[in-house]
Amino acid sequence: VQLQASGGGLVQAGGSLRLSCVDSGRTFSTYSMGWFRQAPGKEREFVAGITWSDFSTVYADSVKGRFTISRNNAENTVYLQMNSLEPEDTAVYSCAAARRRQFGLDYLPNYDYWGQGTQVTVSS
Repeated sequence: VQLQASGGGLVQAGGSLRLSCVDSGRTFSTYSMGWFRQAPGKEREFVAGITWSDFSTVYADSVKGRFTISRNNAENTVYLQMNSLEPEDTAVYSCAAARRRQFGLDYLPNYDYWGQGTQVTVSS
């Protein structure tokens, strides 16, 4: 598993961005995927997760109703659609993979692989 995130950038408050995370391996469909973020001076926090088996999703309360996680197994890609962005969403966003995990997607130690992050900056 090798994960590469992209799609970050600078956007005004209220705007949208779509992040992508591509897995260059051959077993993407057997991994649940998660998005995390880390703002300057803060710990890394869970944003959203999607299971490998039935594509069930889970979100942090702070992004519910604004962010949507999805996946395309044919393209080995997981997406994070971010709408109504707020300055508080500014952070480095990273994707992670957890093999055949159905629960606990919001718990960082449950993930097996991590990709490099992509910077998201929301201006007020």
